[in-house]
Amino acid sequence: MEEIQSQLDPYRSSSSSASSPASRVPSSHFFYVRKPGSLRHPISFEDSPEWEDTDADVRMEEAGADSINAATAATTPASPSLSKLNSGSMPSPPVPEGAVVVRKIAGASVAWKDLTVTIKGKRKYSDKVVKSSNGYALPGTMTVIMGPAKSGKSTLLRALAGRLPPSAKKYGEVFVNGLKSRMPYGSYGYVERETQLIGSLTVREFLYYSALLQLPGFLCQKRSVVEDAIQAMSLGDYANKLIGGHCYMKGLPSGERRRVSIARELVMRPHILFIDEPLYHLDSVSALLMMVTLKKLASTGCTLVFTINQSSTEVFGLFDRICLLSNGNTLFFGETLACLQHFSNAGFPCPIMQSPSDHFLRAINTDFDRIIAMCKNWQDDNGDFSSVNMDTAVAIRTLEATYKSSADAAAVETMIFRLTEREGPQLKSKGKASAATRVAVLTWRSLLIMSREWKYYWLRLVLYMILTLCIGTVFSGLGHSLSSVVTRVSAVFVFVSFASLLGIAGMPSLLKEIKIYAGEASNQHSGAFVFLVGQILSSIPFLFLISISSSLVFYFMVGLRDEFSLLMYFVLNFFTCLLVNEGLMLAIACVWWNLYWSTLTLICLHVIMILSAGYFRIRNALPKPIWTYPFSYLSFHAYSVQGILENEYVGTSFAVGEVRTITGYQAIRGAYDISPDRSSKWRNLLFLFSMAIAYRLFVFLLLRFCLNHDITSTSASVRRFVFCRRKRNNGSR
Repeated sequence: MEEIQSQLDPYRSSSSSASSPASRVPSSHFFYVRKPGSLRHPISFEDSPEWEDTDADVRMEEAGADSINAATAATTPASPSLSKLNSGSMPSPPVPEGAVVVRKIAGASVAWKDLTVTIKGKRKYSDKVVKSSNGYALPGTMTVIMGPAKSGKSTLLRALAGRLPPSAKKYGEVFVNGLKSRMPYGSYGYVERETQLIGSLTVREFLYYSALLQLPGFLCQKRSVVEDAIQAMSLGDYANKLIGGHCYMKGLPSGERRRVSIARELVMRPHILFIDEPLYHLDSVSALLMMVTLKKLASTGCTLVFTINQSSTEVFGLFDRICLLSNGNTLFFGETLACLQHFSNAGFPCPIMQSPSDHFLRAINTDFDRIIAMCKNWQDDNGDFSSVNMDTAVAIRTLEATYKSSADAAAVETMIFRLTEREGPQLKSKGKASAATRVAVLTWRSLLIMSREWKYYWLRLVLYMILTLCIGTVFSGLGHSLSSVVTRVSAVFVFVSFASLLGIAGMPSLLKEIKIYAGEASNQHSGAFVFLVGQILSSIPFLFLISISSSLVFYFMVGLRDEFSLLMYFVLNFFTCLLVNEGLMLAIACVWWNLYWSTLTLICLHVIMILSAGYFRIRNALPKPIWTYPFSYLSFHAYSVQGILENEYVGTSFAVGEVRTITGYQAIRGAYDISPDRSSKWRNLLFLFSMAIAYRLFVFLLLRFCLNHDITSTSASVRRFVFCRRKRNNGSR
């Protein structure tokens, strides 16, 4: 903590002016980013960037040099434009002797003017989630969008990043370096509020595979980029630790996991970094460590824009500029100290010893009206509940009117004009890895995950072996007489049906893999085709291991025909059955995105398929409208069992008495409907392969056309019902 305290010293308020709202609070408890003349001039117009030097590379080879500060000094012109920009930047730790550090000043200015976002059905009283917002973000600074729940913070952030859902409509203008062009791939990074990480990989492995997916070029270059991202987010002590823990090893704390999700976007070295709730689910110490790290990252020249719900006093002091929202309305935009002055001018001064962010949110959060009404009796006995005694709606209107008529609003408009009056350098795409490279990376990464994660396939292998041993011992010693045919049919049917049901044990891992894909696809790191090809290539070795081990135990314990070609067909048939079941689970997982409903739906489908598979009643005798069409023809259990029985009994004969013999087809047709044709078993195998391809084609269509940044799909209404309680608890920000 001494190190953090020493790094925070440059941000302490050194002014003791009595006119400032902060002067009423002891300096030992209040941290602010105070710039010269910040209270007299809320916005400094000299902060506009110089376009000529915003994309320079600096290589430092001097021992003990401060790489970040030196890079900033080397790329900043002599004019006071960018010198003020990083005047409060934090000193980074010294570079070890002999180290070669490459730092890129990759900032870009972002300005938005009259930005309005409407989402149909998002608000009960209005479709406008963001209303006529104005603001900007400069290189080397941290701009925070703050407000209570459902104030439009995340929507504004998505609008700036160009990641609004299809149901949203955006009005107004967003400028990047003075241009209205859309930010290309690799020029910006976006970190979701909840990111799905791969727990069975170390931090370095996770970032390295992310670099392979995102960046073109050679492997050695990507390794250096990964090391830079690890150093930028202060993850050096955790680089070789597993993210989510493995077996009995403890995983990373929540703060470090959040750093990893941000470091994944830093691999691209973006000009602009958008972060939705960087302090989500972090305690006060982790939040302070996170913001100190982000402040150090901003000092390299990167433009940081993020949302936040609430912060401590120390964290609040690290912000450069704040955009305060309530119900989509902008109540203030400017520097942090100017926000305190704005509230004081509006008649809501910050009380002594109270956090500024707590004071701001208390004044504009309508939920406090209900709290005050509930605690009215307690207030009468113990004094006022808060210094803001008027109705929240009145306070919001007062703050909004005060801001619109203030010098801060006029300064923002002037600054936006300065940033957009001339065009700067257009951001360029940094290129993508080829499709073949991404398929190879995803395949190898999935193989590594599956081999380490025992719940993925190893648990299923154990369960399959236990099931096979149980079935084998129950149906052992059948012999090869005519009386054993019906019992052997039962054994084959039970084996195929129960083995398919056991495949549901892999649903949690498949859901996790799809959610990882959703996060990567939203940032254009992966695609539906690449994901499906990598998933099927990586799962084939494990499915084949399960199929051959279970098939060998079942085949010889039940006593099927002892021929190598027949055994290989049995293994291939069961392996294809597992492929079809895996594709069905992928399809159900893509429809629901929820473990409970996916498992329930899968069990119901398996029960219906088992009932219509032709064992409990011959397939030709099933009722035509429903059970034969479509359930019987969609049941992969029926094709698998039929193919195994045709492999076992077609071409054989059984003696009836001393003279008469009957064929295997005649012996079995009373128990199960099969074809007497010897090639029929290959047609059944072809049907199984077709179903495996069809399910994955359906998954491809779902991922390609029904998946959006917010994991929206055709069943979005059902998922909203499933997650409505969690959204109410967390708040839709």
